[in-house]
Amino acid sequence: MKPARYLIKRSIKNLVLLLMLPAFVLYWILSGGGRSDSVFQSFSQFLSLFPGKTGAYLRAAFYRLACPNTSDEISIGFLTILSHRNTTIHQGVYIGPQCNIGMCTIGKDTLIGSGVHILSGNEQHQFSDPKVPIQEQGGRFKKIVVGTDCWIGNSCVVLSSISNHCIAAAAAVVVSEFEEGSILAGLPAKKISSRSS
Repeated sequence: MKPARYLIKRSIKNLVLLLMLPAFVLYWILSGGGRSDSVFQSFSQFLSLFPGKTGAYLRAAFYRLACPNTSDEISIGFLTILSHRNTTIHQGVYIGPQCNIGMCTIGKDTLIGSGVHILSGNEQHQFSDPKVPIQEQGGRFKKIVVGTDCWIGNSCVVLSSISNHCIAAAAAVVVSEFEEGSILAGLPAKKISSRSS
């Protein structure tokens, strides 16, 4: 049997989901059925401005409705912005304030500190032709995967997938993949230890 506190919290989340339905419908219409990331970003920026528990509940409800396979049992901090609808956030995830979350999947029970940037891969901008402005050379977005039970420290920059049970120390810049349970630090991040050792 679920404890009373869980049932009360679940009831509040269900109520907020209902309250967010009109906002989601408006977003869906304006974005042409969810096809426009710029409309999604606008809604994300607006919702990021609500402080405290109210903001956390509103963001969780909206992303549950708008993002594929996303749980509403998540906490997303003040001034944190998601830039792509094609983002999946699993149950138990905590994302701190002032983060910028690109196209990614974040596994269950992962903790993300404040000021973290998860970019949509490391090929968003091409720059091979010096005669053409970088913004005209194009690029491609890649969906990054942050595994389950990870801890991504404050001010990290993530450009590559992170395996399950990994820890990235504060201000690490993750540009390559490492095996499960790795503890990473530095610029670029290197494995300095393992959670199993």
